[in-house]
Amino acid sequence: MNNVFVYCEIEGTAVAEVSQELLTKGRKLANQLNVQLHAVVAGSGIKGKVESQILPYGVDKLFVFDAEGLFPYTSAPHTSMLVNLFKEEKPQICLMGATVIGRDLGPRVSSSLTSGLTADCTQLEIGDYEDKKDGKVYKNLLYQIRPAFGGNIIATIVNPDHRPQMATVREGVMKREILDENYKGEIVYPDVAKYVPTTDYIVKVIDRHVEKAKHNLKGAAIVVSGGYGVGSKEGFDMLFKLAKELHAEVGASRAAVDAGFVDHDRQVGQTGVTVHPKVYIACGISGQIQHIAGMQDSGIIISINSDPDAPINKIADYVIVGTVEDVVPKLIKYYKQNNK
Repeated sequence: MNNVFVYCEIEGTAVAEVSQELLTKGRKLANQLNVQLHAVVAGSGIKGKVESQILPYGVDKLFVFDAEGLFPYTSAPHTSMLVNLFKEEKPQICLMGATVIGRDLGPRVSSSLTSGLTADCTQLEIGDYEDKKDGKVYKNLLYQIRPAFGGNIIATIVNPDHRPQMATVREGVMKREILDENYKGEIVYPDVAKYVPTTDYIVKVIDRHVEKAKHNLKGAAIVVSGGYGVGSKEGFDMLFKLAKELHAEVGASRAAVDAGFVDHDRQVGQTGVTVHPKVYIACGISGQIQHIAGMQDSGIIISINSDPDAPINKIADYVIVGTVEDVVPKLIKYYKQNNK
């Protein structure tokens, strides 16, 4: 009772990275609260294939729901499964990935349990909250932290009275770290029929197509990112040339994507991809809070900007004051000469 739960997504028998990231964070939250970390995973033919991908992250109890009809994901069976499980287990916190599945499943579960849900969190912390109106002090609540009002402020959201406290987090926001390869947690294989009525399987997936990402922006060691200041598609061609020399990936701010300079799947930030490269080169990016939320944990941040007072310069380790058109060709020339 009152433990921390993580819903783990799978593709076939492979556990999603975002779920493992949340298990890492969930373990830390559970330690702070002095409770256990529990996880739940559902699919078809997954028994004996997913446990080793989940338990090493410090999971004390794993619920494996294995039955025909639980994969590919459909809304009704997974909703019934979690709602009925949570009615039994009464967790105080539930974390999900802010994925297509998490954004569908999370609201359904929270609505059924009359609980709250905060989407797209960038931080999760434990803290106290004082309701000054009622004079109550709530201990050890989940601080659900995310940008709000178009990224102009950082909002901290709490859910004092209803349980579980639910939050979704996008892939790449949290760090994924195995706690112990041999971590011994309890594994439970529930009777799925007790949790999911047969009527929930009425929707069948006839055909399904999964397309791999065209690039590995999230896993790149170096990211060269462009903003509206790059000025055009041709300007981004220059960034691609620099990225080629550095064996890097190209990212972009929302403003650059909205202007049509580059494809949406390269967007870095609150509404795009979160990255943690060793080096992040920001070219012509002003540094609005929603962009910074997606790259602030980079190892070294280099800003190339004609405005010395650009917000991104405040978090940059190195600032080059100048236009992208002047600076980037010089970088390309330098690396070409020195990579021979």
